[in-house]
Amino acid sequence: MLDKSIRELDRERTNLQNQEKKLVSEIKKMAKQNQMSAVRVMAKDLIRTRHSITKFYQLKSQLQGVSLKMQTLKSTQAMSDAMRGVTKAMAVMNKQLNLPQLQHIMREFEKQNEKMEMTTEVMGDAIDDAMEGEGEAEESEELVNQVLDEIGIGLETDMLAAPSGLPAAPTAVATAAAPVAEPADGGIDTALEARLANLRKM
Repeated sequence: MLDKSIRELDRERTNLQNQEKKLVSEIKKMAKQNQMSAVRVMAKDLIRTRHSITKFYQLKSQLQGVSLKMQTLKSTQAMSDAMRGVTKAMAVMNKQLNLPQLQHIMREFEKQNEKMEMTTEVMGDAIDDAMEGEGEAEESEELVNQVLDEIGIGLETDMLAAPSGLPAAPTAVATAAAPVAEPADGGIDTALEARLANLRKM
């Protein structure tokens, strides 16, 4: 509406400017003809026309200012409507949000999560117990040998070298080389039989 009024003001101002040009031409023409009375009258009309043109400019500026204010108010109203919509949405969400119920849900979740973790741990222990012993002895022996090899200790060699606490059985060479004392009663056959018996035990 204001834009239409501004366009009408521009149209009227343009008409006045055209009239001003005509008056200036007429005044010059009458001045050349020495019609000073007519020149004075037309000069007054020219002054009034110029004043009207100036007023049209001022009115246009005022209308443009009003249009700008109205546009600002329209933008403010749009912002207000948007904020009103957001406020309503927030109010609806706050009504739907039950804080005590949410806290109860969180506590129940933590409880069930902890229970599930305990159940998982118990099941894992049960599975480990059920599978224990299957190849565990061989794996343990391999791990022990591996660790001993890494530190430079041979388990079998050290066990063979370690004293057993029992007297070692005489070897065949040692037994053959050992001097046999002849019995006092001269029983050489008895001594040989004892030596052969030792050899059979080897």
